[in-house]
Amino acid sequence: MSIDYDTPRPALMIRLLSVAFDDFCEGLERRLADTPYSDIRISHGCVFGNIDPDGSRLTDLAERARMTKQSVGEVTSDLEQRGYVERVPDPSDGRAKIIRLTERGRAAQALGIGMIDELEQEWADRFGAERVAALRDALETITGERLGAVLA
Repeated sequence: MSIDYDTPRPALMIRLLSVAFDDFCEGLERRLADTPYSDIRISHGCVFGNIDPDGSRLTDLAERARMTKQSVGEVTSDLEQRGYVERVPDPSDGRAKIIRLTERGRAAQALGIGMIDELEQEWADRFGAERVAALRDALETITGERLGAVLA
């Protein structure tokens, strides 16, 4: 298949999703900048967005985030140095560690979730509640089972 470069075409879906994600992330970073958690970065979301309430193994975080264990390990070490997570022995396997949020980490996560809800409401105000609800519904359908373990 050849591409007709002379005919304008709509943006590719991947580009639309990427720009929308960037817009959302920029809004979150702006909000975080004015809090005691201004050192949190979007890259930390692979931990904050995937960790179980009682903590998770690094391998589980990496699988949920669709990242390598090494990459999530680096983010986890950074969050540990900043006081957001701690590593504790896994009671079911003495060789393994559980990563869990500290009190500071739980407070930051709760604040972040509230900010994400605010951003979604801003989009509803800007683009219409029905359109944002339809977008959310489509994304939930598309992501389906992949997010099941995280959202459960």
